[in-house]
Amino acid sequence: MSFSCGFVGLPNVGKSTLFNVVMKKVIAEASNYAFCTISPNKGQIAIYDERLDRVANIEKSQKIIYPTLTCIDIAGLIEGASEGKGQGNSFLGCIREVDLIMHVVRCFDDDNVMHVENSIDPVRDVQLIEMELMLADTDILKKMLERRKSKLDSKEQLLAEKALGFLEKELYLSSCDFNTDERLWLKQKGMITILPKLYVANMREDEIVMGNAHLEKLKQAFPHDIIINISAKLEESFLTLNEQDRSQMYDMYDLKETGLNLVLKTGYNMLGLLTFFTVGPKEARGWSIIKGATAPQAAGKIHTDFEKGFICAEVVAYDDFVQYNGHQECKILGKIRQEGRKYIMNDADICYFKHNVDKSKK
Repeated sequence: MSFSCGFVGLPNVGKSTLFNVVMKKVIAEASNYAFCTISPNKGQIAIYDERLDRVANIEKSQKIIYPTLTCIDIAGLIEGASEGKGQGNSFLGCIREVDLIMHVVRCFDDDNVMHVENSIDPVRDVQLIEMELMLADTDILKKMLERRKSKLDSKEQLLAEKALGFLEKELYLSSCDFNTDERLWLKQKGMITILPKLYVANMREDEIVMGNAHLEKLKQAFPHDIIINISAKLEESFLTLNEQDRSQMYDMYDLKETGLNLVLKTGYNMLGLLTFFTVGPKEARGWSIIKGATAPQAAGKIHTDFEKGFICAEVVAYDDFVQYNGHQECKILGKIRQEGRKYIMNDADICYFKHNVDKSKK
């Protein structure tokens, strides 16, 4: 199973610029007019993990392959999108396909960049977009209850009515009281507002450290949400720098890492993902799995045959692997464990899977 995040927001807030940075190359048109992104752009982005670099260096792996996340640049929504305005139906359909919403919000002043509402107000912009999403969900639920009541069992009907009640009170579904199974059902029925979300506050380069009034207003309005401030233009400039110059830029702006890395890692964690590693002389690789996954399920990420013929997993904790300088010393010191089918994977487990597949069935 692959996981995806969608960049949403009003036109000209910096979504496409940020997406270009995410893709590490310009594959989306970032122009100063509404709807420059006519169809969603999609790409895979590697989630950088310094732990993988470390274990690869220990084992002298020839290649490093990071886990990936699918990112989609969804064209700007406007007021009335839930009624089809501004190609709203198409855009809303794209959002329903993602697992996480990254809501890009404009928090910078620039007279040279137009704003569809003719003024800068990040709280208003967020509320405008989220109202359109709530209206779109409301429309689906009403139609479901009116036209398809016979196809819903009593439990599903009660859940649909419960969700509709929240939406009619202008409550975002992701913040409401639903259990895991209910959330999954609502997502399967196309509810956008059940998706987890984070806000990406796009700022000017010279305000990224100290912040500004727009950012503070956003934080005060949404104190319980995740808000990451980033300068899409600054992130874009990092792409042309070598490692030394980039490091100097980090120091200049008092950054420990790029805002892009922070956004992606935060999204990765919000999706409930963790990473396990396979390491050898040819390659070191990170694999994404859902938290709570078992060893056979992790083995299945590498190849379905590994899950079918799973015997056991030889597991080394990341800290032990680093402390004792690799697989060989861990083996000598008894730091390699054999885990069976019920083993629940931990983040950064380093695994070697043993499996037995009947070749006659191939």
